Amino acid sequence: TLTTWLWGGFSINDPTLTRFFALHFLLPFLIISLSSIHIILLHNEGSNNPLGTNPDIDKIPFHPYHSYKDMLVITVMITTLLIIMSFSPNLFNDPENFSKANPLVTPQHIKPEWYFLFAYGILRSIPNKLGGTLALVMSIIILTTAPFTHTSRIRSMTFRPLTQILFWTLIATFITITWTATKPVEPPFIFISQMASTIYFSFFIINPILGWIENKL
Repeated sequence: TLTTWLWGGFSINDPTLTRFFALHFLLPFLIISLSSIHIILLHNEGSNNPLGTNPDIDKIPFHPYHSYKDMLVITVMITTLLIIMSFSPNLFNDPENFSKANPLVTPQHIKPEWYFLFAYGILRSIPNKLGGTLALVMSIIILTTAPFTHTSRIRSMTFRPLTQILFWTLIATFITITWTATKPVEPPFIFISQMASTIYFSFFIINPILGWIENKL
């Protein structure tokens, strides 16, 4: 099964750790590559305005207008990270991380880092292991379908109030799933997580239908 293939066996063991360590090593290079491609395309093709048009007369050079903004944002982010690392390194740490490791005792509530809580919340909302694993993978892959299911004639959401409501509902759902993932696996958090996960996947079905409806308004 898919779970056995991901684990490298019938339980979490050394092959599982090796595979996930390798994944953590390769992902940064993949992200850097995609970011570089994005910057190159932005430099060559330019960015779209809210109306979705792309007139050549309104184009401006990538440097210095965009490059200086990017450098400012990167500087602020790195400075903030260095301040946290230097003066409060345990700000985002969980108290469980300070407990001495004991292979014979499993912590009552295991949870990943905050940036994985969204996927973890969807994973544990489904009791079946294979179903939870598939839902976790699909929660990421389904994001890539958004550009291909865009059915509205207008690219921006500025003049699409219904889509704006749907978008902010998606953001609220994302936050809800992240919040429930920090809670114990017990009612009512199980039900809330399952409902939020259902709403999350429903967004990618409702969004193209809503685009067709808005085209006729």
